[in-house]
Amino acid sequence: MDKNKVVIGMSGGVDSSVAAYVLKSKGYDVIGVTMKLWQEDNDIEERENGCCSLSAVEDARRVANKLDIPFYVMNFKDIFKEKVVDYFLDEYGKGRTPNPCIACNRYVKFEELLRRAKSLGAYYVATGHYAKITYDENKERYLLKKAETVAKDQTYALYNLTQDQLKHTLMPLGDYNDKEEVRKIARKLDLVVADKKESQEICFVEDDDYSRFIKENADYKINPGYFTDTKGNILGKHKGITHYTIGQRRGLGLALGKPVYVVDIDAKNNQVIVGDNEEVFGKELYAEDINMISIENIEKPLKVKAKIRYNSYEQPATIYPIDKDKVKVVFDKPVRAITSGQAVVFYDGDNLVGGGTIQRINK
Repeated sequence: MDKNKVVIGMSGGVDSSVAAYVLKSKGYDVIGVTMKLWQEDNDIEERENGCCSLSAVEDARRVANKLDIPFYVMNFKDIFKEKVVDYFLDEYGKGRTPNPCIACNRYVKFEELLRRAKSLGAYYVATGHYAKITYDENKERYLLKKAETVAKDQTYALYNLTQDQLKHTLMPLGDYNDKEEVRKIARKLDLVVADKKESQEICFVEDDDYSRFIKENADYKINPGYFTDTKGNILGKHKGITHYTIGQRRGLGLALGKPVYVVDIDAKNNQVIVGDNEEVFGKELYAEDINMISIENIEKPLKVKAKIRYNSYEQPATIYPIDKDKVKVVFDKPVRAITSGQAVVFYDGDNLVGGGTIQRINK
C-alpha cells in the first residue's frame, strides 16, 4: 500500500469537499469516492441537504473535477441495508432507539470503505469528520481526540473505530476552529457546495418520518397498544411503539391534567410506560458491545465523563467492568432519558476512552 495515497469519502457536502482539498494541498495522492448507499438510479425526490441523493453524487463529482482528483461512485447498498437499515428496523421493533449513523461509520465508512481503499493500493481512508487521531508512544495506541471546535466535535459517533482503522484513517478537519472557517475555504476555492446546508435527518428516511419508513420496510407489524403508568395502570391507547422514544412529552395524546413523559417502552407487551418528569431520570445503565480506544480493557472501576446521546452533555460517572464486552455505568447524579439502543461514550478530557450500546437501564 502507498502511504501517500488516500481514498476520501465524499458525501457532496462542504466538509468532505474541503477535507479533500486539505489532503491534496498537503501532498497526498487523493481519490474521491461517493458511496452509493440507498438511493436508486431512478430516484426523483431530492433534498438539497441529502447526503445520499443523486444530486449529492453530482456535487461530489463537480468538486472532484474542480480539485482535479480522480472520482468514483462505489456501490455499498447491500452492506448498508444489512448493517444499517435492517439494524435500524430490528432495534425499533425491540422497543429500542438505534443510532444508524454509528452503525454506518462502523461497518461502511471505516470497514468496507477501508477494505476497498486497500484494494486500490491506498494506505488511508479519510472523511470530513471533526475529530483528531494521534498516536501515543507510551501507550503504543492510536487515540481519538475531540476536535478544536467543541460544537462540531463528532467523536461520539466514532467510538467504534478499531486500532487498525485509526491507523489507516485521516481526519483533516479536526484542527479547524469552526465550520465557518471551512466554508470560507470552500468559497475561496469557488466550490459549488460552499454554502450547502448540513444534512440533519437520517439519509435513508427522506421525510424524517421513522414510523412510516418502518411500516413500509419492516418484516413485522406495528400494532396499537396501551399507555400505562409505572404501576401498570392503563391510561389510554398508543399508535404503536415505534412512534415513541424515552423522554418524549409531545404527541402522546393523553389528557391527564399534567404533563407526562415516556419513561420506558415494553416491546414484549406492546406498552408505552409514562410517568412524571422525575421518573425519566436514572443513575445507572448497562452497556454491551464495548469498544475501547485509549486503553485495551477496563480492568477496574474507572472514573470518566460519560455522554448518552450525540447532543447531550458529558456527565461524571464510574465504569464498572462486568466482562470484556459489558460494563455497568453509574453516574454521580441522575441523568435524563437514558435510552436503550443509544450509545454511551466515555471521555477523559479530550480523549475518547471508548463506548458501547446501552442495553438496559436501572432507575
